[in-house]
Amino acid sequence: MSATAPAPDRVLSVVVPIYNERQTVKEALDAILAKSIPGWHLEIIMVESNSTDGTRDIVRTFASHPRVKLVLEDRARGKGHAVRAGFTHATGEVILIQDADLEYDLNDYDVLLEPIAAGRQTFVLGSRHSGGSWAIRKFSDQPLQALILNLAHWGFTLLINVSLGVWLRDPFTMYKVFRRDCIKDLTFECNRFDFDWELLIKLIRKGHRPIEIPISYESRSFKQGKKISMFRDPVTWIWALVKFRFKRL
Repeated sequence: MSATAPAPDRVLSVVVPIYNERQTVKEALDAILAKSIPGWHLEIIMVESNSTDGTRDIVRTFASHPRVKLVLEDRARGKGHAVRAGFTHATGEVILIQDADLEYDLNDYDVLLEPIAAGRQTFVLGSRHSGGSWAIRKFSDQPLQALILNLAHWGFTLLINVSLGVWLRDPFTMYKVFRRDCIKDLTFECNRFDFDWELLIKLIRKGHRPIEIPISYESRSFKQGKKISMFRDPVTWIWALVKFRFKRL
């Protein structure tokens, strides 16, 4: 009697948008490629947006890795554009979005995947409010900016919750994990950080209600490389909410 062949690993597509991350990108990418999850094969899609600080040269050194798909954009159009480009190359059953900095803990992959792997959820958010803290960002070198961003976070979160009829604490987390079929037949258009809003709104309106799982998070300040614009980006977020809350899917 022949032995039963082991079941093939499921595929997780990790989409990594990369732009001007020379200080952290090698350590981050090494850690991602070293990550293993029992029962899963990790497909790493690196989208490099023509950085100006030498990041592209570092990223190119990973091109020959068997688990890497490298996408080289001709110019920087924003994180949202890079993530959308990564989606077109994803073949996995599940997609996870991962930045090329060191704010998030890769050890959280396992707990974020578990509800999807078990078939209980199609969409999971990694909540940065671990330990019950109200403040996500704690910039020791820029406390005023941290306070403003934390207050704005709760204001924007309230807008999302009221407009979509949900109760989330951290809808704007980078760790959005979902089955790839969730975005089937959806088109996306946002290029900057407003893409987070567009993706969330469209998935919820399509019927995919996320659960939130606490994760580890070490925020970095603007002096350490945070790219959000405190003046430009909030305008695009509000417009994204108004537009995608009512626009036909």
